[in-house]
Amino acid sequence: MKILSCYKLNSSIIRSLLVLLFIGCLVLVSACGDSIESQESEGKVKVTATVGMITDVVKQVGGEHVVVTGLMKAGVDPHLYKASQGDIHKLDKADIIFYNGLHLEGKMVEIFEKMAKKKTTVAVSDNIDRATLRTGAQNGMDAEYDPHIWFNVKHWMKATEAIRDTLVKHDPDHAVDYQKNAEFYLQQLQELDHEVAQKITTIPETSRILVTAHDAFGYFGDEYGLKVMALQGMSTASEAGTKDVTDLRDFLVENKIKAVFIESSVPRKAIDAVIQGAKQKGHEVLIGGKLFSDAMGEEGTTEGTYIGMVRYNVETIIAALK
Repeated sequence: MKILSCYKLNSSIIRSLLVLLFIGCLVLVSACGDSIESQESEGKVKVTATVGMITDVVKQVGGEHVVVTGLMKAGVDPHLYKASQGDIHKLDKADIIFYNGLHLEGKMVEIFEKMAKKKTTVAVSDNIDRATLRTGAQNGMDAEYDPHIWFNVKHWMKATEAIRDTLVKHDPDHAVDYQKNAEFYLQQLQELDHEVAQKITTIPETSRILVTAHDAFGYFGDEYGLKVMALQGMSTASEAGTKDVTDLRDFLVENKIKAVFIESSVPRKAIDAVIQGAKQKGHEVLIGGKLFSDAMGEEGTTEGTYIGMVRYNVETIIAALK
């Protein structure tokens, strides 16, 4: 019995030691990771951005002089996003914080207000003339502005200029590089704007109707000549009701719309209900493809860049509607 008790005691001690050893290894790995990250970012401007579209622009304009951390990855809905403790840590460590504004990151507004008291915190939409923005009133909603500014490439050029100007002011030693990088990127955006406008004209006018899960493509439709219909409003915070499903179903049936689009960051359950409802009324509706709306594609893919995402969306829309 004594031998058994000693065995149990020793086993308990060994387990405790193993747990302590494991925790120690985790701490050591974490410390090493922080050390490597610190070495990589030494002498560079540390930036934390919210959505992937902003993260991409900061990389393009900042180049080798910045280290960018993006909070929201592929498939993440910024309307519903809640900052974790890890996110707060990333925001705390940053020299500059860039976010979209216009209540896109609705649940993080208070955090940005607090951060703005101690560091440079910039809403890239502040650089855009409010007279050129869409309001919720256009859709029977409240008067808040539509935050999906990146779907008008001209608006995104203004956001790029806001990022450029902030980096130049914060790090004047590398101002020339920021200005050159921005000039090159802005030229690419200007070409993209012309390209999108030209490609949309290849869709027959009667077919230029874009039906999506939520109202993220209003700027796109206004700028490039499509009628946009959506199941949900500008924010995904409020779910689509039965009337929303019925109204959109009737619109599809009455106008003989053949294709609707799902979105990478929005569940497709509600849009599937619309399709099923149309089918019950004898009208077949297909999924035209998946569009990237509030989030880009996976990092390392073409759709994981702003320009690549826009091109992908345009090609997907044309293939379905043409």
